[in-house]
Amino acid sequence: SAEFSCREAPIAAIAHPAPSSVWKFTRAQGARDGESFAAITKTADTAQSDPDFAGLIVRCAPKGKIDVLVALIRPFPPRSRPKVTIAATGGGTLTFDARMAAAGATVLLPDEVSAFAAGKWQTAASLSVAVSEGDSEIKGVVALNGLREAYHSLLANCGQ
Repeated sequence: SAEFSCREAPIAAIAHPAPSSVWKFTRAQGARDGESFAAITKTADTAQSDPDFAGLIVRCAPKGKIDVLVALIRPFPPRSRPKVTIAATGGGTLTFDARMAAAGATVLLPDEVSAFAAGKWQTAASLSVAVSEGDSEIKGVVALNGLREAYHSLLANCGQ
């Protein structure tokens, strides 16, 4: 008969968090022929976020703009105008009126938010985000480590 001791290999491995420090670079086709968007995305810290909060997207937009979007799992109605409250570690809290994009699964933040992605957020540890529409609210946290490098990589790919 086989006997087991405490010195044998563990039965279950300890799960290490997925490398949430990685900003993923993607290129998606736009609605028009030949249109594409380069983007960097970061998934939510699942331990500190609602299940319906997916993460943050920073993408190239037409005419040299940069868009910042909040990605959701459960969409809001496409014509929704949610309020988005963002608090950066070591910084203040700001609330914006936003609009829906991509069939309600992403929330497009106003243009002034792109300045934060280009500046202050690059030195913050994380963002706390709350998206409110009517009596529904979805909250999440996104770690910002690696944003500076990812942002510069995104800018280098915007015109391509």
